[in-house]
Amino acid sequence: MAATAKLARQIGALATKSGGGWYGPHMAAASRAITERLPLVDLVLEIRDARIPLSSEYEQLRNYPSSSRRIIVMNKMDLANRSQIKEWKRYFEQQNCISYGVNSHNKENIKELLNFLLARVRELKRTKDFNYTAVIMLIGIPNVGKSALANSLHQIGRISAAEKGKLKHAIVSPNPGETKDISSLKIGSHPNVYVLDTPGVLPPKIVDTEVYSKLALTGSIRDCLLGEREIAQYFLALLNSSDEYKKWAKLSMNVNDRTFLDLKAEGLSSCELNKKQKRQYPTDHTQDFIIHDVRRTLFETISSFDGNVQVGEDLSRLVEAQFTALREAFQVPVELGEEAQNKVAAKLLNLFRTGRLGHYTLDSLPWHT
Repeated sequence: MAATAKLARQIGALATKSGGGWYGPHMAAASRAITERLPLVDLVLEIRDARIPLSSEYEQLRNYPSSSRRIIVMNKMDLANRSQIKEWKRYFEQQNCISYGVNSHNKENIKELLNFLLARVRELKRTKDFNYTAVIMLIGIPNVGKSALANSLHQIGRISAAEKGKLKHAIVSPNPGETKDISSLKIGSHPNVYVLDTPGVLPPKIVDTEVYSKLALTGSIRDCLLGEREIAQYFLALLNSSDEYKKWAKLSMNVNDRTFLDLKAEGLSSCELNKKQKRQYPTDHTQDFIIHDVRRTLFETISSFDGNVQVGEDLSRLVEAQFTALREAFQVPVELGEEAQNKVAAKLLNLFRTGRLGHYTLDSLPWHT
């Protein structure tokens, strides 16, 4: 992993030289508004990305005085390495922090989290009178899923309380920085409990260049600040240094692939191949041939590589070869020239960020259990 970490630092260093382009006036204003409201809330949920539990820390909370009123919620658990979730919880417990792992799109997960939060509020209030209002603030860096979590808690909470009226919705987007204002959503009755969804805030300076690359790869920093191709190179370096690709061994030259090669022998174009494949599997709506081809291509390029991915030059050579091979897998026309590389990078990042190329935890535990 040393070569991968070195590449991440090199890529991050190039971007950080341009200054804090990720930190604008709106982020500074949001940070002030959050700081002003912090003393007024009953609970603080610091939402982190489960793929980067340390790198996605909200720095302004480092010196937050009350550990009993702060809960670290590792969101996007479905995208992270599931085998490490328990270890991260144990780590935060050692740091005297309450932590919780969640997938904001999983209803059962949300119900469990909601019940946990309502119980926590009652415990902190220490009263049998439920005629009070409690406020929970969601805080975090951009694109860790605060708004999605707020919407899910609101929806489940309203149904559980059998409340009538129109559901509210916080703005949700795959792009960082879409939430501009603090908004309030009700998640419980008797007592009345509200969550405050807040804009994502990054620190004005990111000193650790490897952390910068991790934030860019997971989507907390806009792609344009680093470049989609550079971010995709970092992802490929991570994949090449992991065992995740081995799960796709069965995709290499199986029955479907032989059918694919037979079709290709007919001289059909990539577009025609894709249409003909879909006609052959009319009832299989889950079959995604492009993802299938991408996984197979990645497996074959890694498994057949004769170099050492722990050596920087060899790793770079493999990544370049993968970009060339992925152009065909993604059916990107070669006539696009240099733009073809950018399209491959954008498509590859989309698959990574939606969990279709495996589950990754990019941060390492500070201690080993």
